[in-house]
Amino acid sequence: MKETQFINQRQGDWHAWDRWLSATTGRGKKAAGQTTAPLPGIAIGALPSAFRQLCQDLSLARDRNYSSPLVHALHDRVLAAHQRIYGARRRARGHWLEFLVAGLPRLVRDESRFVVAAAALFFLPLLATLALLQWYPDGVYFLMSPDTVARFEEMYSPTAERLGRPRTASDELTMLAFYIANNVRIDFQCFAGGIAFGLGSIFFLVYNGLLIGATAGYLTQLGHIETFWGFVAGHSAPELIGAVLSGAAGLKIGLALVAPGRRRRADALKGAAQGAVRLLYGAAALTFSAAFIESLWSPSRTLPFALKIGVGIAVWLILLAYFLFAGRTRHAA
Repeated sequence: MKETQFINQRQGDWHAWDRWLSATTGRGKKAAGQTTAPLPGIAIGALPSAFRQLCQDLSLARDRNYSSPLVHALHDRVLAAHQRIYGARRRARGHWLEFLVAGLPRLVRDESRFVVAAAALFFLPLLATLALLQWYPDGVYFLMSPDTVARFEEMYSPTAERLGRPRTASDELTMLAFYIANNVRIDFQCFAGGIAFGLGSIFFLVYNGLLIGATAGYLTQLGHIETFWGFVAGHSAPELIGAVLSGAAGLKIGLALVAPGRRRRADALKGAAQGAVRLLYGAAALTFSAAFIESLWSPSRTLPFALKIGVGIAVWLILLAYFLFAGRTRHAA
């Protein structure tokens, strides 16, 4: 069944739920506890079956890969109805925990076309530049100034007193602040660029991929294997995936502006923003965790190189498994 047919067939019941939810919300705390109040035109005894049907609508929308705005609207409607019927109370802590444990990976899979596009725009230039500089290391100067290249050589030199520490960072706390600001800047560029009809997000994904690939390729060709790769291994997965999710959110915003369909651009943008902002929440969690690893774990010279690489590979595998498999077991809602 096409999405438009599904909506036309079921939207009458959804509107009835919306009217009932609005009515119960407006009655105040005392009335909100009267969970046996009927829906308009539905007997009290039919309320459980009506709720099961609403849950089934959500399940069908997910299984048939209908649009994200429809799936999110049904999810919110089911959650609100469950609260009204069973007296559930959402707590901020529980809500965030549920989002991180199951909601975020489900969202990433729902928005897979944007995530895959962002990953291609980011990782293909990164890997191509990394490989190219093994053959032509001077190509790094097409992307970076000599001063920037010299600064990276100093930061990851085998004789560096503290790996990865910029000159402006005098201690671990300053280093943490530096990396948080740097990672947030990249993520914000990739996301906010979506408002330019997606072109900004495309540019910053490709541009940052080229810069990271040039840095990695040049330092690898220079022979700073243990210092550079040992430093980046632990935090590379959350940092780079965070950038990709930010870019995916920007691409979603951009597509809503470029191809709003039959809706006004403002309405299309509003619908796309819900999923985009939630993707950005996930990116922020990854970005901040990467900054802590980058400032506290990555610079350590007492940890063996093999251990750092092993931990880095493990983090990549854990995050990939998380996004691919977490949240697949759903409750009735």
